[in-house]
Amino acid sequence: MSGGVGPTPTYGDISLPKEEDSTSIPKNTRRSYLTFRHFNCVAIIIVLSASGMVSIEDFGFLLFSLIYIFIISKVAFPTLAPSKELEPPVFDKNNKLLGIYFSIATLIGLFLPIGYILDGIFEGDKEGIKAAAPHLFLLCSQGFMEGVTFTSWFSTPIRVFVPVFYNSRRIFAIVEWLRSEIAKVDGDEFKGYARRLYFGRGLAVANLILWCYNLFGFLLPVYLPRAFKRYYGHKVKV
Repeated sequence: MSGGVGPTPTYGDISLPKEEDSTSIPKNTRRSYLTFRHFNCVAIIIVLSASGMVSIEDFGFLLFSLIYIFIISKVAFPTLAPSKELEPPVFDKNNKLLGIYFSIATLIGLFLPIGYILDGIFEGDKEGIKAAAPHLFLLCSQGFMEGVTFTSWFSTPIRVFVPVFYNSRRIFAIVEWLRSEIAKVDGDEFKGYARRLYFGRGLAVANLILWCYNLFGFLLPVYLPRAFKRYYGHKVKV
């Protein structure tokens, strides 16, 4: 994520760093993709956590995913490249259609929720901020985790696991966000804030549609099968 919140081309969800051709990676090296962008994600995670808007369950989810990927990377999906070079990407990094898709996803899933939360601070909409924060927290956590897994320490299935795992969890967070927005009454409490009220509802609906499609229309039927086919195909050749 450029500047901590900007879009970059991805292949599993919206916040992965650019994948490089494995032929450009020296053998016997372990490339790290943790960049300034990912540390900005960490900064957002810390701010949201310190604000008290993130539940202990969501924070525990982040810690659990960090521990779990290390376990399954050793037990179930070890790296296959003998020299520990980065495995090649599933999709062409120059795919313009995917680039457009993920840029739109970044706008809806990241930029607008950040703006919505900042606006809520000035408008005094504590409930709206609190409801939208878990989605943003989990999305930034996903961005950081994807940076961790896009190294030669982890195989392709592990890189797929992160967006699928987090996308599944975020759908539940977005449903709760939408319920909170619908529960608001356009009455005295929100008098003069109708714009924010309807924008919040629309944004929650847009994110629910987007990430449901991303999970059930792209990650599971397209990205996951291709990733496993490449992984096990490579394993057979080895």
